[in-house]
Order: sequence, then structure tokens, then C-alpha cells
Amino acid sequence: MVAVDFSDYSFPAATYAAELAKDVNAKILLTNVFNQRDIDMMNNVAKRAPEFPVKKYVDEYLKDRRERLEDLAKKIDIDHLDVEINVCIGVPYKALLKEIEEKNPDILVMGTKGRSNLVDMVIGSCAQKMFRRCPIPLLSIREAQNQG
Repeated sequence: MVAVDFSDYSFPAATYAAELAKDVNAKILLTNVFNQRDIDMMNNVAKRAPEFPVKKYVDEYLKDRRERLEDLAKKIDIDHLDVEINVCIGVPYKALLKEIEEKNPDILVMGTKGRSNLVDMVIGSCAQKMFRRCPIPLLSIREAQNQG
């Protein structure tokens, strides 16, 4: 399973996971979480502007994320692997833990930091929570230019 947030760390994590999956002939699950906080924010906007199309926006956002995951799968050249793509809604670390519980992957691969590089200087807040709570092995991948 690969946690993908489309940050600079996502591509190296997905690439590494694809190579690992090839080596052991495993299925790969690309997972993205649409943060519930963002939906709550849109619902608050809709309270003040009832014409704001929350459902339409959420549906389009989910569609866009699925398409971006499909594009990522093509970029990391995993045509010969069994690939599943999933977009969840929720608190990111909780949604990932739920996905782990439901799908029972052998390992979680994720970047060290996500979209909000300013939240935590070394390791992102979601990654920190996953390091503490993940019930399966977690492999953390740094951005390619920082490796070495």
C-alpha cells in the first residue's frame, strides 16, 4: 500500500513501492485521502452561500484524484502489476489506518512529509501519527533529491 498525497514525496514513494512489488510479485494499492477538514470547510462556506455546490465540488475533486492516481500509476511504469486505486475521505492518518484494517496490506510505503511542508520540519504530521500507530511495517521514503 502506498499513501499518495501528490506532494514531492509521493512519486519517489510510489516508484519504490512499485519496484518492491515487482520484486515480490505483489499487488500494489495506491491510496489517497481527501481530508475531511476540507469538506467541513466547504460545508461552512455553503452555510453562508447556499448556492455553493459542495456535492458537485467534492465529486469533481474525488474524480480528479482518481485520475491523478491513474496517471501516477502510468508514470511509475507498473503496467504489469495488479494495481488498485482508492480515494478515501477522512482524517488522513485515520483513513489510512482504516484502509490498512480493511485491505490488510503487508507494508505501507509513504513519504516522510506531505503537502504541508511547514507543519513539521523533518517529518510530516500524518507521517508522525502513522509511525506511532501503524499496525504493519511502514517504509518511509524521502524525496529523491534528498536521498543519499
